[in-house]
Amino acid sequence: MAANATICKALLNIADMDRHYYEEHNLTLAQHPSENDLRLMVRLIAFVLNAQEGLGFCKGISQDDEPDLWKKSLSGEIELWIDLGQPDEKRIKKACGRSEKVIIYTYQEGMATPWFKQLENSLKRFKNLSIIHLNIDGDLESLTKRSMDLQCNLSDNELTLIDGDNSVLITQEVWMQE
Repeated sequence: MAANATICKALLNIADMDRHYYEEHNLTLAQHPSENDLRLMVRLIAFVLNAQEGLGFCKGISQDDEPDLWKKSLSGEIELWIDLGQPDEKRIKKACGRSEKVIIYTYQEGMATPWFKQLENSLKRFKNLSIIHLNIDGDLESLTKRSMDLQCNLSDNELTLIDGDNSVLITQEVWMQE
């Protein structure tokens, strides 16, 4: 954790009708000084979309050899590697070689679309890679607080985050599926 990291607490009440997953998670996130609120919230979204026992946040933005989130087996193998943004091909190759399943969530369309078009053909060789673009409808950053209490409803691959009177809709656009 970075020395000047901002600590955020998030109570997530997840109702995932697609996977029949209904749990409450009490999380602590460290927001690196160079991480903006949008990226922090996208990390939270990635957690919600993949919520399961053993899924956790890594050291994140300050570490090159770890993803943003991962799930490890009891024997230490990486079962799920989740990255955000537009990692380079070398990092993707490393992730696919080290993990059973890799998911990259993109969220800035102006940057993500050209990145994907440039790498699309070379990424087809990775059979354990999924790339999903998150379309965010609403002011996601307005939900960012030091202490968050969010209702997370998933149905038909649409996620609605609700904080009191505010809600944000996130749809998933699959660009590549393992």
